[in-house]
Amino acid sequence: MNPDTVRDTWTNRTGEYSPAYYAHYGPNETSALVRDTLREHLGRDAAVLELGCGSGRHLHHLAADGFGNLSGVDINCEAFDTMRETYPDLAAEGTFHCGAIEDVIEGFDDGRFDAVYSVETLQHLHPDVEWVFEEIARITDDLLVTAEIEKPVRESSPSDPDVNYVDDDTPLYYRDWSRVFTSLGLAEVDVVRGDRDTTRTFRVSD
Repeated sequence: MNPDTVRDTWTNRTGEYSPAYYAHYGPNETSALVRDTLREHLGRDAAVLELGCGSGRHLHHLAADGFGNLSGVDINCEAFDTMRETYPDLAAEGTFHCGAIEDVIEGFDDGRFDAVYSVETLQHLHPDVEWVFEEIARITDDLLVTAEIEKPVRESSPSDPDVNYVDDDTPLYYRDWSRVFTSLGLAEVDVVRGDRDTTRTFRVSD
């Protein structure tokens, strides 16, 4: 599967795992974990970016806790229509970018955000765009949080043990996020292993 095909699976996604699907369920345990992590390390005025923000359920949880400088990127433009319906205050007050992460991120200045985080998003990036991980490190001024699936939740294909499929068209790539971001100069300061995701917190080294 090539990068364009992977992007297309999310650009026009409806039904299961779509922005409306997640808006229906609202914030979850991961939302609370991200909030608590940011609360521990940063002030409420921190500039925060979510990669793959969807309709904004995690950002909404941050906004409800007093974080006010919130931004998001999502490839599915309908996510922002859903956000305006479900979380109108967030949609009005936040800053949002519709596009693939790899198309948007190069436009951000070095250290643009105090915190950057992703929830089950980086795991879907095609290997051909792994250069974007260095860009993520570049735009992060202090804190990076990754909540991603790192190990198979079901048996992978023997021919390709590093990828699985959410459905027939949506690949999930398993990566060692500790290795990825510590190799780019970030220091891992916390790990929380859940039933599904592993949430890692990284700090930018002085």
